[in-house]
Amino acid sequence: MTGSPRHDGQPGERESLGWREWVALPGLGIRLVKAKVDTGTRTSTLHAFYVEPYEADGVARVRFGVHPLQHNSRRALECDHPLLDERWVSDSGGHRELRCVIVTTLVIGVRQFPVECTLTNRDTMAFRFLMGRTALAGRFSVDPARCYLAGRPGGRRHRPGA
Repeated sequence: MTGSPRHDGQPGERESLGWREWVALPGLGIRLVKAKVDTGTRTSTLHAFYVEPYEADGVARVRFGVHPLQHNSRRALECDHPLLDERWVSDSGGHRELRCVIVTTLVIGVRQFPVECTLTNRDTMAFRFLMGRTALAGRFSVDPARCYLAGRPGGRRHRPGA
């Protein structure tokens, strides 16, 4: 169903997303990352080339490194964030992995909301971020024939080659 954006919890049509979109994760210092909108994935996933859970002052935290750009391992961000949980996750190949889970703010187009993300190495995958169905539920519908319907985070529209 396509339509105008709506506010969470209020009646109205859902905003449509394409199968890939630009998103930002400002709480992690990620201004722009290409995301695959994946209705087959329950929880969103962020590429992290290393993940180190630890405890500081009785609070569970996690350090991790992110390569936000596809096919570019030179640009790296070092992140440190509260750890929500550790969960067993099955990937698309059926392999189970214990992953750290964080909650951070996701910005897509002009909308922003908290999202749970698992952290795992996605070096061999095409997208550094998967937006799972729990982030989509009640907010968006997906048009698998289209891309970049939300524009860039903050409301700027995507321009090919930009």
